[in-house]
Amino acid sequence: MAKFLLGILSGVVLTVLTVLAMILVAVTFGTPAPSVEEDSVLTIRLQGEVPEYSRTDFSFKFMRSGPPPTLLDLRDTLQHAAGDDRIRALLLDFRGLAIGWGKAQEIRWAVETFKKSGKPVFAFLSAAATSDYYIASAADRIFMPPEGMLDVKGLRVQATFYTDTLKKLGIEAELERIGKYKSAVESMTRTSMSDEYREVMNSILDDVYTRFVETVAPARGKTPEALLEILDQGPFIPPNALKAGLVDALLYADQVDDHIQEKLELEELIKVKFSQYSKSTRDLAGGDSEDEIAIVYAEGQIMRGSSEDDPFFGATVLGSDSFAKTIREVRDKEAVKAVILRINSPGGDAVASDLMWREVRLLREKKPVIVSMSDVAASGGYYIAMADDTPVLAYAGTYTGSIGVFFGKINLRGFYDKIGIKKETLTRGRYADINSDYRSLTEDERRKLRSDIEVFYKNFVEKVAQARNRDWDQIHEVAQGRVWLGSQALEQGLVDELGGLDRAIELARDAADIDETADIRLVPYPAPKNIFESLIDPETWTRETPLPAALRSKLAEIPNLVSLLQGGMLRIAPYSITVE
Repeated sequence: MAKFLLGILSGVVLTVLTVLAMILVAVTFGTPAPSVEEDSVLTIRLQGEVPEYSRTDFSFKFMRSGPPPTLLDLRDTLQHAAGDDRIRALLLDFRGLAIGWGKAQEIRWAVETFKKSGKPVFAFLSAAATSDYYIASAADRIFMPPEGMLDVKGLRVQATFYTDTLKKLGIEAELERIGKYKSAVESMTRTSMSDEYREVMNSILDDVYTRFVETVAPARGKTPEALLEILDQGPFIPPNALKAGLVDALLYADQVDDHIQEKLELEELIKVKFSQYSKSTRDLAGGDSEDEIAIVYAEGQIMRGSSEDDPFFGATVLGSDSFAKTIREVRDKEAVKAVILRINSPGGDAVASDLMWREVRLLREKKPVIVSMSDVAASGGYYIAMADDTPVLAYAGTYTGSIGVFFGKINLRGFYDKIGIKKETLTRGRYADINSDYRSLTEDERRKLRSDIEVFYKNFVEKVAQARNRDWDQIHEVAQGRVWLGSQALEQGLVDELGGLDRAIELARDAADIDETADIRLVPYPAPKNIFESLIDPETWTRETPLPAALRSKLAEIPNLVSLLQGGMLRIAPYSITVE
């Protein structure tokens, strides 16, 4: 009887899902692409994260508004709008971005490319911090409401240390490193920055701040010296922002619409949202071309196994098995003429990084590969880029390098004692419980681990030296776990040039002998799941219910928490850097 009822229940659930899927498909495919009227103003809301790519083209969370635009979506849509006679202008509505300086530079470049069409660009700062303003400064006119705050006040880097907290909880971080700059251990073993940590952070601040000033000052008609004096007065209430020349007028949103309508001499202001416009042009990308340039996304903390989005810590996991499957698919696909490997990863598991490096190298033997670094491609994220004779691009603000290795494990003995948990261990073998979470490492175990880490480090440096055509000693000198900005990495010979998606596509065309005027299709891999795949995927129903965003943001401040909890040999960036 129980089996009979279970069968009925399963049938009902399956029927409901099938009907729901059919309805959603009918709505999705039965609705024609929205038309775009003449003299339209393209409006783009810039808020929160800008993902590199979408795992799925369907989500209950975004049923009404659609998923947020990816970075490639923004680039493609702005390029298309620049040549579209129906689009008269661009309005950027800033609501507070949460992106790194690499993505900020890519978006600003896309706006500047649109401006070359001669069409005006307007920016409305509903909420804006420094990275928002960096992009907004590319606009012809910048507005903000009469009541608000322009949170532009220079830059800062803030390091958090958890050593005392862990002691209170009875938790001991067992960490061994190679490289004086491999500072991942410091957040859990020190209470302040080491001299090496401080040296790197100051060099990053100096570089980012200088580039910010050198970019924004001429855009606002100021000298760098004048802008530096202004930034010392921030943050700005609207009247002070206007007086300082950071904005052009204080207007509410409806007044901005009136201004644009008058400026363009339109009888009626017709605004088209990004989601509507991109949908209307999506099928035009690449024309009828059968030639593909694949964009393979390597995003998240590197671990063995499958890729996934962690529902609790908000971390994206880049699984070596999933990555290998994607690389093999691209390698064997005849239509793919070249590959752009787009990396946005701080690294992670050392073994997984090596497995992924091997797949990239095998791909490179069959097809041209161009590496394009996003906000971060450090440690293991840098390691997988080191296939021989592969051009490597980075943004000036990309965090990269961090050529180093460390071992990490957590000793929870004190914590277990506090909550009444007891463990008893039986072993066979000298180092059988070297990774036990119930005791500290012995000196003999530390010596063994140190020896093992040195092997991993030497192999890392050797692979970089081979890929960069340098001596081992030359790479060792700039390695030792040090994080470099893309601009610094270029000077040190760790990347080939500074550039974003446009330059990567240009190099991919050249490598594949595709004429610059010929149509191509830019195809993301792994391909987003369609509606049916999303509905039968259990993660579709669980991924939308993570911990509250505020709590996840606090957990995210602990650098590379997911990888540290896994433990073992790690090629991972020494800290999570946010310059704000």
